[in-house]
Amino acid sequence: MEKHAPDESGTAPGTSEGVPAPEGPANLIDTDYVIGQDNITTRTFGVNVDLHGKVFTISSLVILVFVILSLALQQEVGSLFGDVRNWLTTHLTWVFLLGGNVFVLVCLGLIVSPLGKVRIGGAHSKPDFSYSGWFAMLFAAGMGIGLMFYGVSEPITHFSTSLAGTTVEGGVRTDWAPLGGAAGDEQAAISLGMAATIFHWGLHPWATYAIVGLSLAIFAFNKGLPLTMRSVFYPILGERVWGWPGHVIDILAVFATLFGLATSLGLGASQATAGLNYLFDTPATNTTMVLLICGITAVALLSVVAGVDKGVRRLSEINMVLAFLLLAFVIAVGPTLAIATGFFENLFSYVKDLPALSNPFGREDANFSQGWTAFYWAWWVSWSPFVGMFIARVSRGRTVREFLIAVLLIPTLVSVLWMTAFGGTAIHQVVADGFEGVQSAALELQLFTMLGQLPLTTITSSIGIVLVIVFFITSSDSGSLVIDSITAGGKVDAPKPQRVFWAIIEGAIAIALLLGGGLDALQAAAVSTGFPFILLLMVACYTIIKGLMSEPKSV
Repeated sequence: MEKHAPDESGTAPGTSEGVPAPEGPANLIDTDYVIGQDNITTRTFGVNVDLHGKVFTISSLVILVFVILSLALQQEVGSLFGDVRNWLTTHLTWVFLLGGNVFVLVCLGLIVSPLGKVRIGGAHSKPDFSYSGWFAMLFAAGMGIGLMFYGVSEPITHFSTSLAGTTVEGGVRTDWAPLGGAAGDEQAAISLGMAATIFHWGLHPWATYAIVGLSLAIFAFNKGLPLTMRSVFYPILGERVWGWPGHVIDILAVFATLFGLATSLGLGASQATAGLNYLFDTPATNTTMVLLICGITAVALLSVVAGVDKGVRRLSEINMVLAFLLLAFVIAVGPTLAIATGFFENLFSYVKDLPALSNPFGREDANFSQGWTAFYWAWWVSWSPFVGMFIARVSRGRTVREFLIAVLLIPTLVSVLWMTAFGGTAIHQVVADGFEGVQSAALELQLFTMLGQLPLTTITSSIGIVLVIVFFITSSDSGSLVIDSITAGGKVDAPKPQRVFWAIIEGAIAIALLLGGGLDALQAAAVSTGFPFILLLMVACYTIIKGLMSEPKSV
């Protein structure tokens, strides 16, 4: 690798107008490859096309065939998905857990190491977005729909299973309690239930996103390579990364991203449908969910056309305001003192139980570690190309330390507060008020059932539905942006009609999975695509450290 400076046009060797040249000293990779050189650039039916022939063709054809078969053979596909997920989580849960631990340790190590002084985009680069706009996009892209869907249901579920204790049949545990449970001890069950919940929404998922985001950002904005997953593996594959090994990596990234997004969009559609039924007696049927997905996808298309700055950023900031208002309302009218003290108690419980919860080997709580944790880790991994590439695109100008603290630590604390407020309120309704409606409600209804016990139910539930829908839109918008970049050979300025195509495909996959097996099919798809990608990400931990070691530090 050799250092290069930008030429008179402002573009450094190895870069193109699709990826901005580094500002100030940077260690560009010396390659003859030009971003987009293998692309098909033409005008078809009045529409400009600029895409990587092999990656786009294989990805789109396989996805279209999958959607058609899923809709034509709904029962068979649903059964197949269930079998695949069960096999992966039964036999390979330790791989997911081990990978997640590696990501956390690498991120924490980079924060405290001298490599944290490296600046994304070159030693003199400046941030493209303010802290407020940047953080809003990070959080909305990261897990907005998930927090809405599981914010109440997961804490109350883990509390209930912990309180019930363990059951053994034929020498095998059949309960769903995390670790050893807390039979009959309400306070211990609350602590364990909240620790288990925060474990799934804390450091591990955000470390997964951070590894992908930082890798992409450094190899694109500092090394001058395309903003696509294959670039991360240049230190290992060298020039072969532009051939079939790189094609396979990018195609896997497309599949993982699409199915991870489809899982989230399907969860969002089912919750929004349940909320509309709860408030307005709208039929809670597949037809309603399909129409909802179609309608929201149509709105997402408008945001896609508007672009990142006008579309995603504005929607993200609107959603952050609404989410903050809903969170503040629950804290104010719910058990305020219990939430305030619970935040620190739950954070302590999380830290205390983290070693046991993250242990990959010798686990006795098979249902919990396989049914909950393995699914979540696969879901985060399948989301990571999408979230990672998106946060890479909006993080130029930040130092590695600043990036990792913002992406890893701050969202973890916000997730702890969110789960404490929503989950803690639901648990308080059970323990202190004797209200068991949340426990008996369907998963997608538990948020609205909890809000039903607080004042202004119609208003807060309506805000909840709007939040799910807008998170849905920003996820679809951001996802299409990322997938388009991958299938356009790493270009970040490809024609907008290509983004429109991928936004439509995301909605189609979500519909196909919902009709082909409901939530089980969604979860199975995330696990199936997440497994091969977690292996790639463990290799990426090595390549990002190697890439950072050659970069000049900012002063």
